[in-house]
Amino acid sequence: MARIEGIAGESDSRTQIMVRRIIAYVVLVLLVIMSLLPFYLLLINATRGKVQPGIQFYPSTLFFKNIGKIFGETYKAYYGSFGRAFFNSVFVSGLNTILSVYFSALTAYAIHVYDFRLKKAIHTFILIIMMVPTQAAAIGLYRQLVNMNLTNSFIPLTIPGIAAPAVYFFMIQYMASSLPLEIVEAARMDGCGEFKTFNTIILPILKPALAVQGIFVFVGSWNNLFLPQMLLDEQSKKTIPVILQIIKANIASNPMDADAGLMNMFMVLAILPVVVIYLLLSKNIVGGVSLGAVKG
Repeated sequence: MARIEGIAGESDSRTQIMVRRIIAYVVLVLLVIMSLLPFYLLLINATRGKVQPGIQFYPSTLFFKNIGKIFGETYKAYYGSFGRAFFNSVFVSGLNTILSVYFSALTAYAIHVYDFRLKKAIHTFILIIMMVPTQAAAIGLYRQLVNMNLTNSFIPLTIPGIAAPAVYFFMIQYMASSLPLEIVEAARMDGCGEFKTFNTIILPILKPALAVQGIFVFVGSWNNLFLPQMLLDEQSKKTIPVILQIIKANIASNPMDADAGLMNMFMVLAILPVVVIYLLLSKNIVGGVSLGAVKG
């Protein structure tokens, strides 16, 4: 009798686990659909024409025609070269990402490994800078860049990426949990120089953190509208967000002449590099965030 009750209890437990799994999978499927539906509709709308009201869940036949419009002469006359803006955004975002991630990791390595008198003061100062928004210093920054003749230049959009307090903070948290100082001491005993130690030993250990921050910095730089709109006046220097803002302003002023298919195709091409970067580095996100967030 006891055996029968035990088997019945085990059966009920398995049934409960199965029900919970089904509910969990249903919720996950719904969340995936909710997350991917906007991108699917964006891709579908990119295949449509100028005036096609309503929601459509199947593609139209104007996909390649809309691509041709974006790279055509009429588009260039109104908004500038999409190819040039695309290259500008890739260059600015890529260089800014490399500088931010590398030098932030180098700074975090120096503060984590070395002991010196102002170590805590410098760490605190960097964290204080992290709390100051860019917009708060916009007027002074713009006047300084004008005096230095650095408007219509990519230098203000890339070189300041060397000083990235948020990236530094993540890196030093990651090092506190994943970088034993014994590795550095062993490298020094073997006669390895400091920069060689960092570049050949430390960076591979930091690969998950570098990938996570690389994604965040690239996406942030790619979507940056504030500084490029404030500093770049020449058509050949404009980036994707600036041209997108011009298109949105034109649609707002002339809604009847708006080409919805062209607008959606522009957004599809604009988010393509971000999607590619995410797919290439996404496998490191979970491990990098978890290790960098908790000090072990």
